[in-house]
Amino acid sequence: MSQALALLPPDLFGHRKFWAHRLGTAPFLPMSRAEMDELGWDSCDIIIVSGDAYVDHPSFGMAIVGRLLEAQGFRVGIIAQPDWRATADFEALGAPNLFFGITAGNMDSMVNRYTSERRVRSDDAYTPGGEGGRRPDRSVIVYAQRVREAFPDTALVVGGIEASLRRIAHFDYWSEKVRRSVLLDARADLLVYGNGERQIVEIAHRLAAGERIATLSDIRGTAFARRGPAGDAIEIDSTTIDTPGPINRPVDPYATESQLRAANDLPPAEPGVSVVRFARLVKNADRGKSVIRLPSFEAVRDDRVLYAHASRILHLESNPGNARALVQRHGDTDVWLNPPPIPLSTREMDAVYELPYQRVPHPLYGEAKIPAYKMIRFSVTIQRGCFGGCTFCSITEHEGRIIQSRSEDSIIREIEQVRDAVPGFTGVISDLGGPTANMYRLHCRSKAIESACRRPSCVYPGICPNLDTNHAPLVQLYRRARQLPGVKKVLIASGVRYDLAVESPEYVKELAQHHVGGYLKIAPEAIGEGPLSKMMKPGIGSYDKFKALFDRYSKEAGKEQYLIPYFIAAHPGTSDQDMLELALWLKRSGFRADQVQAFLPSPMATATAMWHTGKNPLRRVSASSEEVLVPKGLKVRRLHKAFLRYHDANNWPLLREALKRMGRADLIGSGKQQLIPAWQPAGTGGAAANELSRARPAGRGRDGRFATQHTGLPPQPVSRRKR
Repeated sequence: MSQALALLPPDLFGHRKFWAHRLGTAPFLPMSRAEMDELGWDSCDIIIVSGDAYVDHPSFGMAIVGRLLEAQGFRVGIIAQPDWRATADFEALGAPNLFFGITAGNMDSMVNRYTSERRVRSDDAYTPGGEGGRRPDRSVIVYAQRVREAFPDTALVVGGIEASLRRIAHFDYWSEKVRRSVLLDARADLLVYGNGERQIVEIAHRLAAGERIATLSDIRGTAFARRGPAGDAIEIDSTTIDTPGPINRPVDPYATESQLRAANDLPPAEPGVSVVRFARLVKNADRGKSVIRLPSFEAVRDDRVLYAHASRILHLESNPGNARALVQRHGDTDVWLNPPPIPLSTREMDAVYELPYQRVPHPLYGEAKIPAYKMIRFSVTIQRGCFGGCTFCSITEHEGRIIQSRSEDSIIREIEQVRDAVPGFTGVISDLGGPTANMYRLHCRSKAIESACRRPSCVYPGICPNLDTNHAPLVQLYRRARQLPGVKKVLIASGVRYDLAVESPEYVKELAQHHVGGYLKIAPEAIGEGPLSKMMKPGIGSYDKFKALFDRYSKEAGKEQYLIPYFIAAHPGTSDQDMLELALWLKRSGFRADQVQAFLPSPMATATAMWHTGKNPLRRVSASSEEVLVPKGLKVRRLHKAFLRYHDANNWPLLREALKRMGRADLIGSGKQQLIPAWQPAGTGGAAANELSRARPAGRGRDGRFATQHTGLPPQPVSRRKR
């Protein structure tokens, strides 16, 4: 790279506004030429294409990006859920002056459309009426293709969670193969990964200043493609950082230039360009110019050890304070990943969430209900990021592990806006949260330690002693929010990280006595050490401590309340014995699964690398390193789900067979300590019944979880986790 990447970015709102700011604020970002005419626009500067319906609410990515760019002075148009079979919808607003921004929406389009068993879902929560099929598979690629057909010379930027999780070569569960970076398949000029505010603002201003998009190679949180030499960058072979075992033969010191290039997976020499020689050690002064070369797409596609190694390096180089750029060759093209973006400050977060959102869907949709909007319309985001590092979850990979919190005053102002302006408000705030409920204002005690840290989690295998776990600011926020006039109740619907919560009994007391509506969702995920160690989740002892506090404080308040635990079936590292022990624990605890899903390998997740390779990237990877048990086949996945629904008579024949095979026939019978009976109810357990059970749409808990119900209560619908 030609210049070091600055660690102190300019203020997000410190740029000189583009000239169009004099046109004022749009009531809604326009979706048609008629709306543009009403605003007095002859063209858009930026057009956002999204797989979601346009809801002008800060829980929807297109609204945040659109309103932020508007605040910078740009004219922003929206093309929501276009018909991808032709270019007409993509041409509706004309060509943008600066660029098209393309996103699949708030969810990955493949996760949105398919269950963990790859069955097509019948609905889509981000579409009016919940109608399914309104977005294509791999939406980012398809939308980009239509834009290129309609406007071949217009700059094209892709982003959002779908693009973010496909920024390098990645295993694709739905095609069962390693695919190359979506940047290349979409033929995009730039890929924005992670939270994209800083990147998209800088891209817009620099293009508006006359720079060509091909020259924007120094923006943090972006990926770009390049052919040819890498300027003054110092390349480091990733295998010298974390050796995965013998890969290439030692380079012959007498080799010719062409032989050296072939050994280093480099293209033929250009006139006047000498071979890149990898550096093993880089001085701190040169760190900003260093780049780590990952094994090529072709290498990770063909060698699972190298795939696991590349996954490990990617996750090690994820801290904005010390991450280096990464480069990965795809054929004759290099895909470059600049270091992650610098997290937003509290002041910047406040400003982003207090932009002039209408907080309702665009009027185009009329009276049509958008399920995702209904779920979040009375909720307020208080923070971003997650330092849990759970290997199956995409939050850390997308949002980072440094917590970005809003100020208490800003949150209160938004609650008052919800109270005063959102149609249908009855006095209940449905959630104050984010990726987790209780990481608000939690941070490393030392900025120097935080910047140097390379741990994937701040709470596994135990809570880091450098982590400030003080929940007092969150308790104060809850108390202030619930005392607002016109607010009857403030519920917490985001998942509570219970191993952190037990560090603050006062928080658990506030939560249990004032912010739970009878049920509280938490996520043990598993109880066995095998799967927990591969998930990077705490042991069940932390759950027991939290439950004891929760029950105690609920009882003190005279409330009958229950925990609703989530688990993952068929996660890497899970054996049949682990699932049997979980089934027995569920029965002893009085829980019955209401929704069941098996683990879904999402792109780029560490657990997905385990799933694909059978290796553990949490440790150094080599051909002889730790093997991970992967419950892959349909039969074993079906069995693991059956253990979780041990109470369903349709599963009993499969469970009896498994228990006998495992030498646990003693668990078959009608005794209190036995799992399933020996008898079979009429009309259950047959092939037709089993097929009907398998065909039932799976619950849509994020990351392949399932929810449970407590058997001591009447059946209640289990809330779906926020996506």
